[in-house]
Amino acid sequence: MSRVATQQPVSFIDHVTNVSDFIWGGTWYGQQLNIPGTQFPLLPMTFILLGVGLWFMIGLRFYPIVRLGSAIAGLFKGRKGSGSGEISPFAALSTALSGQVGTGNLAGVATAITLGGPGAVFWMWVTAVFGMALAFAEGALAIRYRETTSDGVRRGGPMSYIMIGLGPKWTWLAVLFCIGTLFSALVTGNSIQSNAVADGLHELFGLSEWVGGLLVAFLVFIVIIGGIKSIGNVAEKIVPVMATAYIIMAVIAIALNIQDIPETFARIFTGAFNPQAGVGGFVGASIIAAIRFGAARGLFSNEAGQGSTPIAHAVAQTDNPEQQGQMAMLGTFIDTLVICTMTALVMLTVQGDFTGGGEAVKHAWQSDLQGFAMTSGAFAAAFPFPIGTIPVGTLIASLALILFVFTTLLTWSYYGERAITFIYDRFPGSTRGGEKALHMAWRILWCVVIFIGSFQDLTLVWRMGDISNATMALPNLLALALLSSVVFKLARGDRNAGRDFGLETPEEPNEY
Repeated sequence: MSRVATQQPVSFIDHVTNVSDFIWGGTWYGQQLNIPGTQFPLLPMTFILLGVGLWFMIGLRFYPIVRLGSAIAGLFKGRKGSGSGEISPFAALSTALSGQVGTGNLAGVATAITLGGPGAVFWMWVTAVFGMALAFAEGALAIRYRETTSDGVRRGGPMSYIMIGLGPKWTWLAVLFCIGTLFSALVTGNSIQSNAVADGLHELFGLSEWVGGLLVAFLVFIVIIGGIKSIGNVAEKIVPVMATAYIIMAVIAIALNIQDIPETFARIFTGAFNPQAGVGGFVGASIIAAIRFGAARGLFSNEAGQGSTPIAHAVAQTDNPEQQGQMAMLGTFIDTLVICTMTALVMLTVQGDFTGGGEAVKHAWQSDLQGFAMTSGAFAAAFPFPIGTIPVGTLIASLALILFVFTTLLTWSYYGERAITFIYDRFPGSTRGGEKALHMAWRILWCVVIFIGSFQDLTLVWRMGDISNATMALPNLLALALLSSVVFKLARGDRNAGRDFGLETPEEPNEY
């Protein structure tokens, strides 16, 4: 008590930051906690995420790596549906990717490098590789266990594979997941994204943030009013084009500074295992920072294990769980191992006139720039010639951010909609008509939050985002672990693996 009394009063944001730091960094008000009986630092969420991912990777016999080529080839086959569902398998992947690819791929990568050094990129890769196994499990289970409403609509996600795959006694876990989903949707899926797109519109067109927020809210509402089919249709058209264009521009930027690539990779691998003392004040602190921020931003970006993407994959027009599992793992591969890697290499490799700590530095990551400004600055250095008063590089990065974030706002609205619908269906007297009225209310609320979030200070929201991601991921990871034997059989082609507690009835509350 005496320590607290001699310091400044602890604010709400201090408490939020402390919880975030404990979940991902294993610290409690700045003090590093160790695993009992050892000197190894405790990293709760990182250990859980990578541990469950490793379990699936081994249980799947490295399926995501061995079958990556056939999964890529399956992209072309997935453009047409061959089973029951709402949208094609490819459209489901595009929808999931539109939720994955957002601020995490541009601002999130920059934040990870700022806080964890270049070594954070390596741990982001590790998270993604294990995440591919988690994503396969999510996508496969989403098709194996999904609902059919009284009017024939297919839908699902973790709440469905918990209830249908594990049984009604696990209702509490499904509800807990849905609460975490609503929390995460409003924080990371909405507020952070809307603020980022408003900043991008301000930088490009000089629009006030509230004006940009109002414009985006209106455009989002036009799309989401049509439900998942409308969202999937837009995502299928925008996501492949915007991702391909961004990757091409990033490759060109890196090629213009190709001489620095060996040094860049040396920094990444050295930083990932650098045992020097860092800000944490103990030997190995720099490694812990790299692992912590690489894993945290990796999850924020690719969402593998978080439980969001299977909600999109559940509506795919396929009856083959393995096929959609492959699509899901491709989403993680494209998001992190391709797009995030391109962003990181641009920031670590491109040379320019940057300033860090009052001195000239060569690269954006060494400068005083933070978040998206670091990404934008790196692209501006690669493509400095202006269009009007804006460097082409800044224009590229800003347009990419706007499109990435816009599609993220579309998809996460559906994730929140599914969560709130599931909770509603647990109450006696709920009906399909009541669901549809609730959907409309949610879509209006979603757009109101877009407007409000566009001009808020996000210092607190980013920290709350790390917490909300964990509250959503933990129930899902537990469900995945309990259903792991089913996943392993699905990967071997057994489409009916596992017990099925589902019972289709005309009333949605009696679905299980």
